[in-house]
Amino acid sequence: MKVKLKIAVAELVNSIRRVEPPNMKRLFAGATDTGCVRSANQDSYYIDPDGRFFVVADGMGGHAGGEVASKIAVDSIRECLDALWDVETTPQKLMQDAIDKANQAIINDQMANPVRSDMGTTVVLLLFRDEQPWFCHIGDSRLYRLRGAKLEQISDDHTWIARAIQTGVVNADDAKSHPWRHMLLQCLGREDLKSITAQDIEWQPGDRFLICSDGLTEELSDDRITHQLKNTRNCQQAAEALVEAAKLRGGRDNITVVIVSNELNPNS
Repeated sequence: MKVKLKIAVAELVNSIRRVEPPNMKRLFAGATDTGCVRSANQDSYYIDPDGRFFVVADGMGGHAGGEVASKIAVDSIRECLDALWDVETTPQKLMQDAIDKANQAIINDQMANPVRSDMGTTVVLLLFRDEQPWFCHIGDSRLYRLRGAKLEQISDDHTWIARAIQTGVVNADDAKSHPWRHMLLQCLGREDLKSITAQDIEWQPGDRFLICSDGLTEELSDDRITHQLKNTRNCQQAAEALVEAAKLRGGRDNITVVIVSNELNPNS
Protein backbone atom coordinates (compact mmCIF):
# COMPACT_ATOMS: atom_id res chain seq x y z
CA MET A 1 0.00 0.00 0.00
CA LYS A 2 2.81 2.43 0.90
CA VAL A 3 4.54 1.72 -2.40
CA LYS A 4 1.35 2.39 -4.38
CA LEU A 5 0.77 5.59 -2.41
CA LYS A 6 4.30 6.82 -3.14
CA ILE A 7 3.85 6.11 -6.85
CA ALA A 8 0.50 7.92 -6.92
CA VAL A 9 1.97 10.96 -5.14
CA ALA A 10 4.97 11.00 -7.49
CA GLU A 11 2.70 10.86 -10.53
CA LEU A 12 0.54 13.68 -9.14
CA VAL A 13 3.55 15.90 -8.45
CA ASN A 14 4.96 15.13 -11.89
CA SER A 15 1.67 15.98 -13.60
CA ILE A 16 1.41 19.26 -11.72
CA ARG A 17 4.94 20.21 -12.75
CA ARG A 18 4.26 19.43 -16.39
CA VAL A 19 1.02 21.33 -16.86
CA GLU A 20 1.40 24.89 -18.09
CA PRO A 21 -0.56 27.36 -15.92
CA PRO A 22 -3.76 28.43 -17.71
CA ASN A 23 -2.73 32.10 -17.59
CA MET A 24 0.52 31.44 -19.45
CA LYS A 25 1.02 31.60 -23.21
CA ARG A 26 3.84 30.24 -25.35
CA LEU A 27 5.19 32.88 -27.73
CA PHE A 28 7.82 32.25 -30.39
CA ALA A 29 9.68 33.70 -33.36
CA GLY A 30 12.75 33.09 -35.49
CA ALA A 31 15.21 34.82 -37.79
CA THR A 32 18.04 33.74 -40.06
CA ASP A 33 20.67 35.61 -42.07
CA THR A 34 23.52 34.69 -44.40
CA GLY A 35 25.86 36.94 -42.43
CA CYS A 36 28.54 39.25 -43.76
CA VAL A 37 31.04 36.78 -45.24
CA ARG A 38 29.34 33.65 -46.60
CA SER A 39 27.78 33.69 -50.06
CA ALA A 40 24.91 31.34 -49.16
CA ASN A 41 22.88 30.48 -46.09
CA GLN A 42 23.41 26.83 -45.11
CA ASP A 43 21.22 27.16 -42.01
CA SER A 44 17.58 26.09 -41.98
CA TYR A 45 14.91 26.34 -39.33
CA TYR A 46 11.25 25.54 -38.83
CA ILE A 47 8.69 26.82 -36.35
CA ASP A 48 5.47 24.85 -36.11
CA PRO A 49 2.58 27.33 -36.45
CA ASP A 50 0.91 25.84 -33.37
CA GLY A 51 4.12 25.97 -31.34
CA ARG A 52 4.37 22.19 -30.98
CA PHE A 53 7.98 21.90 -32.13
CA PHE A 54 10.96 23.93 -33.29
CA VAL A 55 13.97 22.88 -35.39
CA VAL A 56 17.30 24.54 -36.20
CA ALA A 57 19.91 22.94 -38.49
CA ASP A 58 23.34 24.17 -39.59
CA GLY A 59 24.55 22.41 -42.73
CA MET A 60 28.05 21.73 -44.01
CA GLY A 61 29.56 20.43 -47.23
CA GLY A 62 30.67 21.69 -50.63
CA HIS A 63 28.65 21.99 -53.85
CA ALA A 64 25.69 23.47 -51.90
CA GLY A 65 25.67 20.30 -49.80
CA GLY A 66 25.28 22.12 -46.50
CA GLU A 67 22.27 24.04 -47.68
CA VAL A 68 20.68 20.84 -49.00
CA ALA A 69 21.48 18.81 -45.87
CA SER A 70 19.98 21.31 -43.44
CA LYS A 71 16.83 21.69 -45.54
CA ILE A 72 16.39 17.92 -45.85
CA ALA A 73 16.80 17.57 -42.09
CA VAL A 74 14.26 20.25 -41.23
CA ASP A 75 11.73 19.07 -43.83
CA SER A 76 12.07 15.41 -42.83
CA ILE A 77 11.66 16.16 -39.12
CA ARG A 78 8.62 18.33 -39.80
CA GLU A 79 6.98 15.68 -41.98
CA CYS A 80 7.66 12.92 -39.45
CA LEU A 81 6.35 14.88 -36.46
CA ASP A 82 3.25 16.01 -38.35
CA ALA A 83 2.51 12.41 -39.35
CA LEU A 84 3.11 10.87 -35.91
CA TRP A 85 2.02 13.65 -33.58
CA ASP A 86 -1.32 12.10 -32.65
CA VAL A 87 0.09 8.57 -32.37
CA GLU A 88 0.31 7.32 -28.79
CA THR A 89 4.06 7.14 -28.16
CA THR A 90 6.72 8.58 -25.89
CA PRO A 91 8.45 11.89 -26.63
CA GLN A 92 11.75 10.00 -26.77
CA LYS A 93 10.47 7.60 -29.42
CA LEU A 94 8.86 10.42 -31.39
CA MET A 95 12.10 12.38 -31.48
CA GLN A 96 14.23 9.34 -32.30
CA ASP A 97 11.95 8.47 -35.22
CA ALA A 98 12.18 12.03 -36.56
CA ILE A 99 15.98 12.14 -36.27
CA ASP A 100 16.37 8.70 -37.86
CA LYS A 101 14.15 9.73 -40.77
CA ALA A 102 16.17 12.90 -41.32
CA ASN A 103 19.48 11.07 -41.15
CA GLN A 104 18.37 8.45 -43.67
CA ALA A 105 16.94 11.09 -46.01
CA ILE A 106 20.31 12.85 -46.12
CA ILE A 107 22.13 9.57 -46.71
CA ASN A 108 19.74 8.73 -49.55
CA ASP A 109 20.47 12.09 -51.17
CA GLN A 110 24.22 11.52 -50.79
CA MET A 111 23.91 8.21 -52.61
CA ALA A 112 21.83 9.75 -55.39
CA ASN A 113 24.16 12.74 -55.71
CA PRO A 114 27.80 11.71 -55.07
CA VAL A 115 28.94 15.32 -55.47
CA ARG A 116 27.23 15.94 -52.10
CA SER A 117 28.59 12.83 -50.40
CA ASP A 118 30.40 14.90 -47.77
CA MET A 119 27.37 16.92 -46.68
CA GLY A 120 25.96 16.82 -43.18
CA THR A 121 24.16 19.00 -40.68
CA THR A 122 23.72 19.73 -37.02
CA VAL A 123 20.23 19.79 -35.55
CA VAL A 124 18.42 20.93 -32.43
CA LEU A 125 14.84 19.75 -31.95
CA LEU A 126 12.66 21.23 -29.21
CA LEU A 127 9.10 19.95 -28.81
CA PHE A 128 6.26 20.25 -26.32
CA ARG A 129 4.17 17.25 -25.28
CA ASP A 130 1.36 17.97 -22.80
CA GLU A 131 3.02 21.38 -22.32
CA GLN A 132 6.27 19.73 -21.19
CA PRO A 133 9.35 20.69 -23.24
CA TRP A 134 11.70 18.01 -24.53
CA PHE A 135 14.79 18.37 -26.66
CA CYS A 136 17.48 16.45 -28.49
CA HIS A 137 20.42 17.64 -30.55
CA ILE A 138 23.33 16.56 -32.71
CA GLY A 139 26.40 18.70 -33.34
CA ASP A 140 27.19 22.17 -32.02
CA SER A 141 24.00 24.13 -32.59
CA ARG A 142 22.74 25.01 -29.15
CA LEU A 143 19.74 25.25 -26.86
CA TYR A 144 19.80 27.81 -24.05
CA ARG A 145 17.35 28.69 -21.30
CA LEU A 146 17.09 32.20 -19.89
CA ARG A 147 15.64 32.33 -16.37
CA GLY A 148 15.65 35.77 -14.85
CA ALA A 149 19.11 37.11 -15.60
CA LYS A 150 20.75 33.68 -15.87
CA LEU A 151 21.49 32.16 -19.28
CA GLU A 152 22.17 28.41 -19.16
CA GLN A 153 23.36 26.24 -22.04
CA ILE A 154 21.12 23.17 -21.92
CA SER A 155 22.70 21.26 -24.80
CA ASP A 156 26.30 20.06 -24.83
CA ASP A 157 28.42 20.51 -27.94
CA HIS A 158 29.25 17.32 -29.85
CA THR A 159 32.68 18.64 -30.82
CA TRP A 160 36.30 17.68 -30.41
CA ILE A 161 36.98 20.87 -28.47
CA ALA A 162 34.17 20.22 -25.96
CA ARG A 163 35.56 16.77 -25.26
CA ALA A 164 39.09 18.21 -25.00
CA ILE A 165 37.90 20.69 -22.38
CA GLN A 166 36.15 17.94 -20.42
CA THR A 167 39.29 15.78 -20.39
CA GLY A 168 41.60 18.68 -19.56
CA VAL A 169 43.50 18.63 -22.85
CA VAL A 170 42.50 22.23 -23.62
CA ASN A 171 41.37 24.97 -21.24
CA ALA A 172 38.24 27.01 -21.88
CA ASP A 173 40.09 30.21 -22.73
CA ASP A 174 42.29 28.55 -25.38
CA ALA A 175 39.26 26.74 -26.80
CA LYS A 176 37.73 30.00 -28.02
CA SER A 177 40.39 30.38 -30.70
CA HIS A 178 41.45 26.75 -31.17
CA PRO A 179 41.62 25.78 -34.88
CA TRP A 180 39.72 22.55 -34.18
CA ARG A 181 36.86 24.16 -32.24
CA HIS A 182 34.37 23.45 -35.05
CA MET A 183 35.31 19.79 -35.56
CA LEU A 184 32.12 17.79 -35.00
CA LEU A 185 32.02 14.36 -33.40
CA GLN A 186 28.47 13.75 -34.64
CA CYS A 187 26.23 15.13 -37.37
CA LEU A 188 23.26 14.04 -39.44
CA GLY A 189 24.15 12.32 -42.69
CA ARG A 190 26.27 9.50 -41.27
CA GLU A 191 25.64 5.74 -41.23
CA ASP A 192 27.27 5.46 -37.80
CA LEU A 193 25.06 8.09 -36.14
CA LYS A 194 24.51 7.20 -32.49
CA SER A 195 21.12 7.08 -30.82
CA ILE A 196 20.02 10.45 -29.55
CA THR A 197 19.46 11.36 -25.92
CA ALA A 198 16.07 13.04 -25.53
CA GLN A 199 15.68 15.02 -22.33
CA ASP A 200 12.84 16.88 -20.66
CA ILE A 201 13.52 20.40 -19.44
CA GLU A 202 12.12 22.34 -16.52
CA TRP A 203 9.95 25.20 -17.78
CA GLN A 204 8.72 28.02 -15.58
CA PRO A 205 6.67 31.18 -16.19
CA GLY A 206 8.96 33.85 -17.60
CA ASP A 207 11.52 31.38 -19.01
CA ARG A 208 12.80 31.79 -22.57
CA PHE A 209 14.41 29.17 -24.77
CA LEU A 210 16.97 30.17 -27.39
CA ILE A 211 17.90 27.78 -30.20
CA CYS A 212 20.74 28.97 -32.40
CA SER A 213 23.45 28.02 -34.85
CA ASP A 214 27.07 28.70 -33.96
CA GLY A 215 27.05 31.79 -36.16
CA LEU A 216 25.46 33.54 -33.17
CA THR A 217 27.63 32.17 -30.38
CA GLU A 218 30.87 32.66 -32.31
CA GLU A 219 30.20 36.40 -32.38
CA LEU A 220 28.33 37.19 -29.16
CA SER A 221 29.26 36.49 -25.55
CA ASP A 222 26.78 34.94 -23.13
CA ASP A 223 26.48 38.32 -21.41
CA ARG A 224 25.50 40.04 -24.65
CA ILE A 225 22.97 37.33 -25.50
CA THR A 226 21.53 37.52 -21.99
CA HIS A 227 21.18 41.30 -22.18
CA GLN A 228 19.33 41.12 -25.49
CA LEU A 229 16.98 38.32 -24.43
CA LYS A 230 16.22 39.93 -21.08
CA ASN A 231 15.61 43.46 -22.31
CA THR A 232 13.77 42.83 -25.59
CA ARG A 233 10.57 41.04 -24.61
CA ASN A 234 9.04 40.81 -28.08
CA CYS A 235 10.29 37.49 -29.48
CA GLN A 236 10.56 38.61 -33.11
CA GLN A 237 12.37 41.81 -32.19
CA ALA A 238 14.73 39.91 -29.89
CA ALA A 239 15.55 37.35 -32.58
CA GLU A 240 16.24 40.02 -35.18
CA ALA A 241 18.29 42.08 -32.72
CA LEU A 242 20.50 39.09 -31.91
CA VAL A 243 21.10 38.43 -35.60
CA GLU A 244 21.98 42.07 -36.23
CA ALA A 245 24.30 42.16 -33.21
CA ALA A 246 26.17 39.11 -34.53
CA LYS A 247 26.53 40.77 -37.93
CA LEU A 248 27.91 43.92 -36.33
CA ARG A 249 30.57 41.77 -34.65
CA GLY A 250 31.65 40.36 -38.01
CA GLY A 251 28.93 37.94 -39.10
CA ARG A 252 31.52 35.42 -40.27
CA ASP A 253 29.01 32.58 -40.47
CA ASN A 254 25.31 32.12 -41.14
CA ILE A 255 23.22 33.14 -38.15
CA THR A 256 19.95 31.53 -37.07
CA VAL A 257 17.94 32.26 -33.93
CA VAL A 258 14.67 30.81 -32.62
CA ILE A 259 13.17 32.13 -29.38
CA VAL A 260 10.38 30.42 -27.40
CA SER A 261 8.98 32.32 -24.43
CA ASN A 262 6.63 31.35 -21.60
CA GLU A 263 4.74 34.59 -21.05
CA LEU A 264 1.73 35.82 -19.11
CA ASN A 265 -1.38 35.65 -21.28
CA PRO A 266 -2.91 39.15 -21.32
CA ASN A 267 -6.28 37.66 -22.34
CA SER A 268 -6.52 35.34 -19.34
